[in-house]
This record gives sequence, structure tokens and C-alpha cells, in this order.
Amino acid sequence: MISGIIVATIVVAGIGIAIGLILGLADMKLHVDVDEKEAAILEALPGSNCGGCGYPGCSGCATAIAKGEAAVNQCPVGGAPVAEVISGIMGVKAGKTRRMVAFVHCSGDCEQATQKYEYKGADDCRFQAQAPGGGSKTCGYGCLGGGSCVSVCQFDAIHVHNGVAMVDMEKCKACGKCVDICPRNLINLIPYESREVVACKSQDMGKYVNKYCKVGCIGCHICERDCPTGAIVVENNVASIDQDKCVHCDTCVSKCPKKAIAAI
Repeated sequence: MISGIIVATIVVAGIGIAIGLILGLADMKLHVDVDEKEAAILEALPGSNCGGCGYPGCSGCATAIAKGEAAVNQCPVGGAPVAEVISGIMGVKAGKTRRMVAFVHCSGDCEQATQKYEYKGADDCRFQAQAPGGGSKTCGYGCLGGGSCVSVCQFDAIHVHNGVAMVDMEKCKACGKCVDICPRNLINLIPYESREVVACKSQDMGKYVNKYCKVGCIGCHICERDCPTGAIVVENNVASIDQDKCVHCDTCVSKCPKKAIAAI
């Protein structure tokens, strides 16, 4: 009986040794060298995995930066501080990092804009946009207030107030998820230092805008005409501001007869 136990012990030990050898050989065969720079970059990234960099999560971004396929300031969430750390890892200059934030180009809330009917359904703009008439709001370009943008924001930076989504510029990390999900393409990324922004995207003629929104752009060209730097252009009945030309003089804000240009 004792000899049986000894034999069993030897067999088990032999199997263990064999498995160990096989695993060791497999490790040697399948071993992938860890890129120290890539590991350091991944450690420096915020770990949000939001996809705002254009890559599949922070690991994808770290790999791209380490390979030189992405800029050291690729991460919008980390901003300049993270870019500085990564530039040190890569041994290059970080360059200028421009902070961007999301902005909702609509201020037609429940008090300013009219409704065709009372919507009853899922609180999701994508569903509301499929409702009769493209949603309950009379304006076919305005914010539906369903909160699709709110649901995808990882940073608690956007909320619906009185029927219109609004962005907290201090919390926003410019990941772009709200931009992608808005069915009416009302959200854009703008420079953080922006101070005057057209809060409307309606392309309807002014006589129609006047009927359904108190603060909608009517394409009157006053802002375009009076802008001292030529930063404003009116196209398709709606004004837009080139933030690189804007000097923040507030002329457009004071001159706009509909107050469609927001001072943020």
C-alpha cells in the first residue's frame, strides 16, 4: 500500500514538472516584450476610456502615442498637464494644447420656444426625433430636451434645464460623446476661451423663426455687418462665429435683436 502511495506521488510530481516545463516553453514562445514607454504613457493617462482621443480606450491611445502614430497631447481629458508628462516620456515638446468644450447651439427652452404637442414617450432625443413631425418642438432644429447627451456624459458635465441641454464648461472634458449622439447635430466642440457663441442652428427664414422662437437667429446680418474683425458669417439663414477671429468685443451680443448670440 505504501509503494502505491509512493508511485502515485511520483506520477503527480512528474505531471506537475511536465506541465511546468510546457508552460515555461509556452511563455518563452509567446512572450511579448512590454514597451516601457507605452506602459508609462498608459499610467499617465486618466483612465477614462471615453474614446475622445479617437482610439479604443486609454490603452489604444497609449499604444498609438508610443508608436508615434498619435500626438503626445492626443488625450482631451488629460489636457495640458497629461500632455506635459507624456512629452517627457517621449522626449519631445508637448506643443500648445488648446482646451475645447462642448456647446449646445440652442437656447429655445420651454419659455422661449413653442411646442406643437406634448410629447409622451422615452426620454431619449433619438426616439423623440422619430415622433410625428420630428418631435414636439415647433422648430425642426432645436434641442429636444430628451437628455441623450446627458446619458453618455461620463463627467456629469451636461444636463437638461427647462427643456434645453446645457454644458458645464468647467466639468466638460471634450470627449465628444454628446456631439456624436445628438440627432440634430446641435452640439459642437468650441475653444474654452470662447465668449460669444451663436446659440441657434435654425436654417429657417426669419419670418418663420419669429413665429416659434423668441431667441432664434433670423439671419438679419446685423452681427455680420457690425463685427469689427469679420468673424461672423451668415449662411443658410443662421450666423456662425469664427472663434479664431473673434476678439470678444461683445458687439454681436449687444446688437443681435433676438439675443440669439450667447455671452458665455
